[in-house]
Amino acid sequence: MKKPYCFLTNDVETTSLLYHELRDETGKVVLEQGMPRLLDLYDQYNVKTTFFYTSYIAKLYPEVVKMAHERGHEVASHGYSHLVKNAFDVLSDEKINDHLYRSKDILEQIVGEEVISFRAPALRIRKDFSKFLLENGYKIDSSVASQRMDMFMSFGAKHKLNWMYAPRSIYFASEDNIFKRGDSDLLEIPITSVLLPYIGTLMRISPLLFKSLRPFILIEKALANRHVNLLTHPNEFIDEVLDSTIKVQRRSKNPISYFLGDIVRHKLKVRNLGEKALPIYENEVKFLLRNNFEFTTMKNIYAIKKQENAR
Repeated sequence: MKKPYCFLTNDVETTSLLYHELRDETGKVVLEQGMPRLLDLYDQYNVKTTFFYTSYIAKLYPEVVKMAHERGHEVASHGYSHLVKNAFDVLSDEKINDHLYRSKDILEQIVGEEVISFRAPALRIRKDFSKFLLENGYKIDSSVASQRMDMFMSFGAKHKLNWMYAPRSIYFASEDNIFKRGDSDLLEIPITSVLLPYIGTLMRISPLLFKSLRPFILIEKALANRHVNLLTHPNEFIDEVLDSTIKVQRRSKNPISYFLGDIVRHKLKVRNLGEKALPIYENEVKFLLRNNFEFTTMKNIYAIKKQENAR
């Protein structure tokens, strides 16, 4: 039996977890601290990963893209903008196409090769999102977190309820419903979740709770040879200095969304930031290596999955 795939995926943006907003200054710290720390860690263990970039940070600091590409990692799209108002579950059809096309084009001009993988900011997509990705030349999506249960702590919870019935294994999506298997050419690689998400945020908030997911990951590996898709962000590995006079930004007029999505979520997401996060993440990489997962990029398995699907 082949080793199950392991995808270490990195969403690169200008979001400041301390300031709870998008900041150009944070993008520079990501370039100077977050990216080098992650890239050095990946070099140490000789693993290749996928980096999803917003076009905003790519245009602001092209070197943040080039440095990963030059070390053999996949460059992928994280949309044109990480602004809440530009989430893909609220944009018009015309703007969805515009954002998808422009984000792909900007990254391709920087690295000089085709970009085929995509992840939506905040994982916010509609059921019919497959057709937009395919129309704009994408072949892979990783915006679905199958059976993840904390969607009410983030924006876009209505559409994220579709995660509950999405397949757990890698699948070709329906063109009409990205959350279901189908016969389109779009490959969905779900983010690993066991009710709780296998992501850097949980890793930092509660390392013990994060480690509690390991037995379930190993059970799925043994029973279904299932992949692992671990999501993190370079901005989790930076050390910013907080100006205590700045209040938490309010992104929603709804008082419940504001309380859960801004106040509570912000307090949780600032735990174990910066260098403190590195050894926790390194321990997880070593766990996955010990358990014989095959580390790869998303684009590297597309042709393999197409061939398997044709049989």
